Amino acid sequence: MAPTTVHTAIRPGRLRRLRRGAAGALATALLGTAAALLPAVPAHAAAPAQLVYVANSDSDSVTVYDPATGAKVTDVMVGSQPRSVALSPDGTQAYVTDYAGGAITVIDTATNTAVDAFAVGAAPTPVAFSPDGAHAYVGLTGSPGQVAVIDTATRTVTATVPVGGQPFALQVRPDGGRVYVADFVKNVVEVIDTATNTLAATIAEPAGARSPTGLAVSPDGASVYVTNYNSRNVTVIDAGSYLVTALVPVGAQPFGVAVTPDGGSVYVANMSSGSVSVLDAATNTVTATVPVGVRPFGVTADPEGGAVYVANNTSNTVSTISTATNTVTATVSAGLAPFGLAVSKPAPPKVTGLAPGHGPVAGSTTITLTGSHLSGTTAVSFDGTPAANVTVVDDSTVTAAAPAHAAGTVDVTLSARGRTVPAGQYTYEDPAPVLSGLAPATGPAAGGTVVTLTGSHFTGATAVNFGTVPATSFTVVDDSTITATAPAAAAAGPVDVSVTTPAGTSATGATDRYTYTKDTAKLTANPLLLSIGPGQLSVNLNLSAALTDTTTGKAVPGATVTFKVGATTVCTAITNAAGTASCTGPCPVAAVLLNLGYTATYAGDPAHEAATATAGLIRIG
Repeated sequence: MAPTTVHTAIRPGRLRRLRRGAAGALATALLGTAAALLPAVPAHAAAPAQLVYVANSDSDSVTVYDPATGAKVTDVMVGSQPRSVALSPDGTQAYVTDYAGGAITVIDTATNTAVDAFAVGAAPTPVAFSPDGAHAYVGLTGSPGQVAVIDTATRTVTATVPVGGQPFALQVRPDGGRVYVADFVKNVVEVIDTATNTLAATIAEPAGARSPTGLAVSPDGASVYVTNYNSRNVTVIDAGSYLVTALVPVGAQPFGVAVTPDGGSVYVANMSSGSVSVLDAATNTVTATVPVGVRPFGVTADPEGGAVYVANNTSNTVSTISTATNTVTATVSAGLAPFGLAVSKPAPPKVTGLAPGHGPVAGSTTITLTGSHLSGTTAVSFDGTPAANVTVVDDSTVTAAAPAHAAGTVDVTLSARGRTVPAGQYTYEDPAPVLSGLAPATGPAAGGTVVTLTGSHFTGATAVNFGTVPATSFTVVDDSTITATAPAAAAAGPVDVSVTTPAGTSATGATDRYTYTKDTAKLTANPLLLSIGPGQLSVNLNLSAALTDTTTGKAVPGATVTFKVGATTVCTAITNAAGTASCTGPCPVAAVLLNLGYTATYAGDPAHEAATATAGLIRIG
């Protein structure tokens, strides 16, 4: 019958959970105040993408550090003599076996604080989660040897499986159907059926293999690797047939063992040799031996490959081994007597910003991506096309040069540590037109001049403007040439010519300046026949003149024409639609007889030059 568990509230100081039955064992874990006194990551610092958890048997703690930098995040105080640590599949909690306290301490990985502890049985040593996280399995190495089955939702022991001896290591098959247990005393590997929580098989170690201590299962579930502490070798078992397929010599007193996530290599900690043996899983031969610290115990592999971490029990350190070179690339301080360890899955990269969000179709624009966990970025892609010059500035910033692409909006992705995530969208734009020359650069204010525009990116032009007035018409000859007919201007003088396409409007400058000139004008006045009687002092004159734009040959309406006889202003008139100005006014006979003619004057306007005409005054009686 499974023992019952009593939950008590967490308070600063100590958390206790009391286990009734089974010799009335007491499980204790030191929490709260002690943890609060430990150094923490500054509030402004970004959370590490990945963490390593190290159980320190002689300092009753778990060291948490960032493997990317080697910086310690914190030390979490747990129960007495912690031996092993396992992370739940979703990465939200870590279970730590408290060997002397007969308990499991639960660490919340979001805050890296101990949040619970509960009793499991005598001398818990190894712990592992089922793939779905619903259960955890704990090897109880006290007498009698058992494996405790934990319901992780309630954190209670729901079953115990007698195995006898000392279940010093255990692992769950990737499909969750079996638990393999290395029994140090009985010199066997026991297989538990997780559906019934009963023994499904017992696999005897072969001759020459003694004291199984460590155990690992290949990622495909096909092979089981067992370290034999007292015989300097590793047993390889076919998980399907339960048959031993190889016995591989390694270093002295092999302890922990781990398989890389691709299943290609097996790493074995040789405690007395101070080394790690690297096995080729395909040939079951040792391909490298890596010196580490003093008395290496636990071994764990990065879930996404690239590194293996080794707990050096006497050196109080953790060695990082590069799986590419099989050399130690870092050594990090831990607590006292590090025993087991676990490494979290790297947090996926997350992109929260992309700037600028647009650029030319020619590419080469430098884009800055911001977010979190961007270290290890190897590629940035725009609609599947790799960007150039990808540079990791820091964990929150990456820059890259956009590749060339057709106009339009595309999806951008970022790849880091084997994961590809969305990074936003980027809009490729055709370049705005550039106007570099006009010919001719001058023309009459009346408009009508055909002007050739030269430049670039004219394809698709939707408008050509002279100042604010649209061209009378235009034709896109090719991407660098447009012909446009200048519209009439309200006034002479310079204006900026612009070209508009869907990508924008050309910038203004000296090269796009077009100057309207004033049109010449002509006034035509006709002689006037008049009769003056004896003694007459004044006469009414009916005067008229026609104003014509000589540039266009058209009449100029709305113009003011002034009529004078000598210095005498007779009248003023406005030209009509036909360009004719007519008016009647009195004039002294003396002025008429003195000048015998009149003058019509047009002062000009912003679009026309001034004009003057004269005509005779002919006396007929």
